[in-house]
Amino acid sequence: MSNDQNETARRRSLFSRRNLLIGGATASAGAVAGVGIELAHRGGTSGNNAGSDGHEGNPQAVASGDAPLASSRVTFGGKRQAGIATPAPAFGNFIGLRLRPSVGASDIKRLLRILSEDARELMSGRAPINDQEPELAAISANLTITLGFGERIFDVVNPGAKPSWLKPLPAFEKIDKLSDEWGAADLLLQLCCDDKVTLAHAQRMLLKETRSFGTVHWVQDGFRNSAGSLKKGTTMRNLFGQVDGTINPTTEDSSMDDVVYGNMDGLKPWVDGGTSLVLRRIHMNVDTWDEVDVPGREDAIGRKLSNGAPLTGQKETDPADLSATTPIGFPVIADYAHIRRATAQAPHEKILRRPYNYDLPVSQASGLAKAGSSTGGVSQTGLIFASYQADPIKQFVPIQQRLAELDMLNTWTVPIGSAVFAIPPGCEDDGFVGDFLFKE
Repeated sequence: MSNDQNETARRRSLFSRRNLLIGGATASAGAVAGVGIELAHRGGTSGNNAGSDGHEGNPQAVASGDAPLASSRVTFGGKRQAGIATPAPAFGNFIGLRLRPSVGASDIKRLLRILSEDARELMSGRAPINDQEPELAAISANLTITLGFGERIFDVVNPGAKPSWLKPLPAFEKIDKLSDEWGAADLLLQLCCDDKVTLAHAQRMLLKETRSFGTVHWVQDGFRNSAGSLKKGTTMRNLFGQVDGTINPTTEDSSMDDVVYGNMDGLKPWVDGGTSLVLRRIHMNVDTWDEVDVPGREDAIGRKLSNGAPLTGQKETDPADLSATTPIGFPVIADYAHIRRATAQAPHEKILRRPYNYDLPVSQASGLAKAGSSTGGVSQTGLIFASYQADPIKQFVPIQQRLAELDMLNTWTVPIGSAVFAIPPGCEDDGFVGDFLFKE
């Protein structure tokens, strides 16, 4: 059997399963797409004709050669979901969905199976069965698709499995100005990728599948440095110019297992292979940050802006000496410095920080400058702060409480959104994310 015949047989099998899952009307639409896709793979006339380069319906061939991201892939299945311990790609989209009131356990089961099947295909560089633009799926570019559950998933499907910490964080009244616009959601889709076109296509494919189950509550669209612009292992910078994520847990030792998946004293995973995500949207007033000189910025952070080293060290990875004093007796790292407030006070008070910058159009930036400033704001900028840990109450909350009480960076930052999600484990090749919730 030829490769084309194998692919056709595979897609017919997927289409048959999809018929059973989503029923008549949606399946009929998928059938039209499926016919177009099959014609495209045969070099037919459904919009995927051979181009002038002679690559008949095979965008992967066009993208290969000197384009290493074209076939850079992350595996979907396994004990743990991808997109957490995986190195963070250049772009990240976080999508919060709210399910319709009528959605029941059987509906959620169908939805999770559909999303898992599509994620498996997209991360493999293949088009899902109902993909009407299959060429856009061929470039995988380290795409990861991660699902997270809000409280309602458990309340409807399996209340006894809900982690005790899955609820809104305690209020940090001194700093928070939270809006429901960026608040709790029932289901999270986290999409990360090194190619914006691939990411946009994957987002559309998955959201098309959710339309009959719920609505989009928010989309948080973030970015880091483009792939290849930094050496491997370089810590990202946020739009204040700070390195952001120093001394994160890593897969090179046991720290990722310990911190994120609860394999250490004082922590316990809510389910084997599962973790949690705290997603905080933080507005950064870069317009007033512009008014602060380098020494003032470094004093507020407790690190050198040039290389991220603590003020008491030479390299980013040097431990901060919080006891060091100046010749006249003042702390080198001030009591209000961010690094001092964020330093763990107990072995388990550590988190995996995997943040993304956001920068909205300048047209939305009016009125953001400090009151009385002679110039208007020109930026609507901030951080999508994604924190992963086994237990957010034991790990994230103590850190955030210290930062809320006294952190000089609060002068220029305001948390405007907050949501907590349980990240379920991965799944087997014939399973779906969250399938363990439905087992008796």
